[in-house]
Amino acid sequence: MVSSESIRERGRRKRDGGGGDNDSSSGGNESEGMRKLLLGLGFWVQGFRCFPWMAVNFFLKDGLKVDPSTLQILQSSANLPMVAKPFYGILSDSFYIFGQHRVPYIAIGAFLQAVSWTAIFLSPSNISFFTITLYLLLGNLGASIVEVANDAIVAELGKPPSSSSKNKQHSSSGQLQSFVWIASSVGGVLGNLAGGIAIDRVSPQVMFLMFGILLTIQFLVTIFIHESSLDLPKSPSNLGIKKQLSELLVALRKPEICYSILWFAVSYAVIPALTGTMFYYQTQHLGIESSVLGISKVFGQAAMLLWGIIYNKNLKSTSPRKLISAIQATMAVLMFSDFLFVKGVYRMFGIPDSLYVVLFSGFLEVLYFFKILPFTVVMAQLCPPGYEGSVMAFLMSAIALAVIISGYFGVALSSFVQVTGNDFSGLQHALLIQSVCTLLPLYWSSCIPDGVKPKTKSKEG
Repeated sequence: MVSSESIRERGRRKRDGGGGDNDSSSGGNESEGMRKLLLGLGFWVQGFRCFPWMAVNFFLKDGLKVDPSTLQILQSSANLPMVAKPFYGILSDSFYIFGQHRVPYIAIGAFLQAVSWTAIFLSPSNISFFTITLYLLLGNLGASIVEVANDAIVAELGKPPSSSSKNKQHSSSGQLQSFVWIASSVGGVLGNLAGGIAIDRVSPQVMFLMFGILLTIQFLVTIFIHESSLDLPKSPSNLGIKKQLSELLVALRKPEICYSILWFAVSYAVIPALTGTMFYYQTQHLGIESSVLGISKVFGQAAMLLWGIIYNKNLKSTSPRKLISAIQATMAVLMFSDFLFVKGVYRMFGIPDSLYVVLFSGFLEVLYFFKILPFTVVMAQLCPPGYEGSVMAFLMSAIALAVIISGYFGVALSSFVQVTGNDFSGLQHALLIQSVCTLLPLYWSSCIPDGVKPKTKSKEG
């Protein structure tokens, strides 16, 4: 005889999505749809951030008349909130808001960004350099909070299942990582394309307002999504900051995690970034139009989109160590190509400067981030269960700090070779040094993990 309590329990399981194959399948499809909506929109907006930042570059150069070094210092310093990502990760792992620990943080981050860009729009055209820096820091604070929460969701859903697991939705195949990578790339393509067109037709302030409206839409969509609809894996909760920090330190003591993150961060930090200098060289010295720069960045984002598709279809089984090392070496080759470009070699062969900028400059800019995709797939597998937010946030923090160091390193190198807004004679030497520095991390490529095999559970009895 079946008790009424058993019937009630069965009914509860059915409501929760466990009442049968049809209900489970329907619930799984609904959860997958909600995940793709939340993550797809989040990563798409993240990629679209290049739209207002293109306006920032031209606004600082033409409106506030800053020099290349000052522009690059701002570009690097604006990433400072990204360094605190482990703290945001620990917060989202430890503190639940209305019973949720991911979605509310995405909403908070989107709100902060909307306030930041709207405030820049409302500011006078002669806004001080200090004030716009504060607004950009606030915007990047919101962006970093969103990225931490999104990355944690992707890491949680990307854990490798045991061979006895019946739930196949949380596979380690890297499909979700590829999906969000593609979403971010599509956002980048559209952002750069729209930015290249808009910069000649509307003022930078209008572009800031447009992005602020987009962020407001993201905020409104996010607050209507409840975390339970995402069907995230159960994880330890309410452990407190002290416990989470302790667990993070334990995870970082694992050689496969510690050495991997250290190598990955160093592979960025040792490269002197010359982004601001190249921007001034192309626009001020060569007179490249903003629309051409926009097309160049679109070409680069299209390459990133294609990379996500190729990786998902053909390269998931390739050794991450070989793949990341090959990308690092390709970066060095393209930097040497930039040296030949500045030296005028391609011009001697009849290749227009604008054609080179479209085909190679945008591609090199995104090639920096190609290695993030295979690396995050492996790191998602290495994360201890329940602490994906903290570990993945620490990885992103290390990358952010490395990029900041790279930017300051580039400013120092530009000063050393005496590159200014009007004198680019030393840029050739800077590009040669940059190319050599890019090859240095390959000597320690053994620190890169070679992948993680799914754990199998032994059958008892």
